[in-house]
Amino acid sequence: MTEPLFLILDEGTTSTRAMLFNAAGVPRGTAQRELNQHYPRPGWVEHDAGEIWDRTLACAQEMVAAASGPDRIACIGVTNQRETVVAWDRNSGEPLARAIVWQDRRTAGFCGDLRAGGHEAAVRDATGLLLDPYFSATKMRWLLDNDDAVRGAAQRGTLAFGTIDAWLTFKLTGNLLTEAGNASRTLLLPLAGESWDEGLCELFGVPTAALPRVTDSAGDFGTSSLFGAPIPVTGIAGDQQAATIGQGCNSPGETKATFGTGAFVLANMGAEVPRSEHRLLGTVLHQLGGKRHYALEGSVFVAGSLFQWLRDSLNMIVTAAESDELARSVPDSAGVVVIPALSGLGAPHWRADARAAITGLSFAATRAHVVRAALEAISHQTQDLAAAFAADGAAWTSLKIDGGMSANNWLAQDLAGLLQVPVVRPDFVETTALGAAMLAAVGAGLHHSLESAAAAMIVSGERFEPAMDEGVRSTRLANWRAALARL
Repeated sequence: MTEPLFLILDEGTTSTRAMLFNAAGVPRGTAQRELNQHYPRPGWVEHDAGEIWDRTLACAQEMVAAASGPDRIACIGVTNQRETVVAWDRNSGEPLARAIVWQDRRTAGFCGDLRAGGHEAAVRDATGLLLDPYFSATKMRWLLDNDDAVRGAAQRGTLAFGTIDAWLTFKLTGNLLTEAGNASRTLLLPLAGESWDEGLCELFGVPTAALPRVTDSAGDFGTSSLFGAPIPVTGIAGDQQAATIGQGCNSPGETKATFGTGAFVLANMGAEVPRSEHRLLGTVLHQLGGKRHYALEGSVFVAGSLFQWLRDSLNMIVTAAESDELARSVPDSAGVVVIPALSGLGAPHWRADARAAITGLSFAATRAHVVRAALEAISHQTQDLAAAFAADGAAWTSLKIDGGMSANNWLAQDLAGLLQVPVVRPDFVETTALGAAMLAAVGAGLHHSLESAAAAMIVSGERFEPAMDEGVRSTRLANWRAALARL
């Protein structure tokens, strides 16, 4: 009998991919297209939502052909960059404006006004989130205030607002829905509430009529007829939730870190709504059968994108992989410290006003020292998160890592040393797509639970043990804190 295949649409920040998996979690094919990044003003980051769809569809069609037709594909799963907002007309199905990307900082002033008005504590208690431009609601409000087409659609009652999962699902199936984990990143969904909160929507000025229906993470989300035969969409998750699932973090306390465009650490907190006193985020990990599991999250805005910047803007490296070789070519960073606040600083600092800096430069500093310091900055930001998690009672005993940057062995070993915990990297580091495949398999009834999907689809990988001299570690942390204090 021919094995069933899962078609996974993995919508990232810099590219879109379609991947095929079998029921054992083995990848059977990949198609990828780059996405254009638009920076119309400092701090603004936009995508063309039409381009996202067109390139996603092209990748999906390529994988359907690779599978020898749609009859081989049991189901579709979707995983996506979170917080990014798309506005479209639900009648025409066309975007009304460029999508505002999660990295965008244009609403910092609005967030500051809400904080000054004393709203942050209530918003945090309800949603688990802080008032920061990172999240979706203020982006929606900005579009309503500044884009005539968006405002006109709202007045006509044809406006649809959604994160990327809602946009892709609408284009695939015609249904207007969003998965609970993605919805929990908008500032409009209470962690303990079933759907959108009227009071929060009023606070941010977002019409509830424009928002999609909140759903489970696995189930029947509709059928796509775009590939020559009907294929059900059965699994949806934001990229960081999907990676947590793909790492098999199914028990409270298990923690993963994904190092992609940014760096995102999620710890499974079980069925209890998480509360942070140290500026971490509470978020929905997944919702199955109407029951939610939650995570505590620390979000770093710049990780892999730092090396893209070093490559494309400063010409310091030719490929991201070169950073490993350069870091090993020098014994230390020669006192150089990189603060990668190219889009502000995320958790636990939450400094939307912060700007990147390179300190400690001298005539002794070379390209290799700066690149090594950039890698060290990823570890330093992760250590800041580790301290916040520990203060919130969720100390890490080990850390599972994934994402494109986790393939860098120097970084993996540096993380183990600076964090003083074992770091574990799976053989297959694209756990975001794997987690979406696991959810799709559960939603299609091909695995009865995430635990059984994990047992069948996850392969263990390499382990890095702490091996950093304590004097070196203390000096690095002191230099990092001193550099942060200068911002």
